[in-house]
Amino acid sequence: MKKKLFVQNAAVMSGTSLLLKAIGMFFRIWLSNQIGGEGMGLYQLIFSIYILGSTVATTGLSTAVTRLVTEASATKNERDIPRILRQALLLAVGLSVLSTVLFYLAAPLIGSLWIGDNRAIPALRILVFGFPFMGISATLKGYFIARRRAELPSMAQIFEQLTRIGITVWLFLQTDASIASYCFAIMLSDVLSEALSAGFSACCYAFERDKVQPPRGNRPPLRVTRRLIGIAAPITAGRYLNTILRTIENIQVPRCLAVFSGSNELGLTAFGNLKGMAMPLIFFPSSLLSAFSTLLIPEMSEALALDQHLRVRHIADTTIRITMAGAWLCAGCFWLLGYPLGELFYGSKEVGFYIRVLAPLVPLMYLESVVDGILKGLNQQAKSLKYSLIDSALRIVLIALVVPRFGMRGFLYIMVLSNLLTCLLNTGRLCRVTHLPVDLTHWLLRPLGCTVLGGAIVRALLFLPILRLTSTLIQAVGGSLIFISITVVLYLISKTITISDWRRNT
Repeated sequence: MKKKLFVQNAAVMSGTSLLLKAIGMFFRIWLSNQIGGEGMGLYQLIFSIYILGSTVATTGLSTAVTRLVTEASATKNERDIPRILRQALLLAVGLSVLSTVLFYLAAPLIGSLWIGDNRAIPALRILVFGFPFMGISATLKGYFIARRRAELPSMAQIFEQLTRIGITVWLFLQTDASIASYCFAIMLSDVLSEALSAGFSACCYAFERDKVQPPRGNRPPLRVTRRLIGIAAPITAGRYLNTILRTIENIQVPRCLAVFSGSNELGLTAFGNLKGMAMPLIFFPSSLLSAFSTLLIPEMSEALALDQHLRVRHIADTTIRITMAGAWLCAGCFWLLGYPLGELFYGSKEVGFYIRVLAPLVPLMYLESVVDGILKGLNQQAKSLKYSLIDSALRIVLIALVVPRFGMRGFLYIMVLSNLLTCLLNTGRLCRVTHLPVDLTHWLLRPLGCTVLGGAIVRALLFLPILRLTSTLIQAVGGSLIFISITVVLYLISKTITISDWRRNT
């Protein structure tokens, strides 16, 4: 029953994540056509502040609720669950309101001095009102994940995304055609959609609440609060510091690019093309892995608590094998078809260039994401955050030294070094904690070999005159399908992945 429930939740969250990524990607394409590369660059900077301000109430508390509710269910203390959730919601709302006040007052300073563009100030002032709703949604999501009800937060996310798009389109029709007005409209739609999503999640909990027994006894709320803070505080503090460093990086890059190019507009446009257009497309396939890694947190925690060390190693090994196989498959598609994909989705050869250049980094980025989820399930989030902080600090230093001299090429080199470092550190930690031997043959050599062979076959086909004369759509879609089909067959023949791998993982 538990295995079936895990598979169902994995299917729900993976499907939802894939759908949201698809909707979000096409929405970004529409946005880029409306506000251009410069507008996307400014929006990306404003969105970085949005993530920074919401980190306090959305990161650690969600994980803490998942752990404590799972523990209460496993130990037959379900009467403690309402108390846990109530205290978590109070903390989330209190912290997010504090963030709202601080960031609202600091908006002019952030816009003029930090971002360096006064057009961002109106958007910064409106976005802060979404923080409390994000805190409520994140806390309730932690509860639903612990109760193995992944479909409820999934429905809330879909509802939020659809309302965000609808409100944004409507606001765009009402506003004047300026980048400042467009950014304000986007952030206002984010706030409204977050509020509606929080209300939706609260309604879902109201229907679920009858299944939980009411609290019994007079256990002091302070005890629950201490446990919540004990779990959430280290995660939140580390993530907040990491988010600050990432925000500094996002603001620093366009400035350094402007120094290289001699134009603020060109620097902001290049940053928007990379972070606002190419990166979302690169991360689109990873939505399946992100949902999977989220569900691995309670599964790995349970296996560790029951001293099922062999099961922990099996899950870790099979997850890495599946992740690397899928990641190299995606990397091959982006490398072969980067230019057609850039032309198809954004009408830009520059975006296509970035997609192709970033393709070799896909296995590192995807593996790091999944390993991070496993480490959280093994109570190793402190180490993961430590590695992330080291990486962020190193990137900031290198960006200041390299990008003003070498421009975007220098930043791409920094991305290669950064992703290689964090992937090796996190994967090495996982292997040490689980005593998992490194299997380069199955993790790297076989999927890489199959990808190279499949890519060579498709590359030869793409040079046929009949295919070179076809449209960009046919080249991108047809080439991707042919490459995926050939490479998956090679995976199965070489036993890079097998059907039993999926069964072993659950």
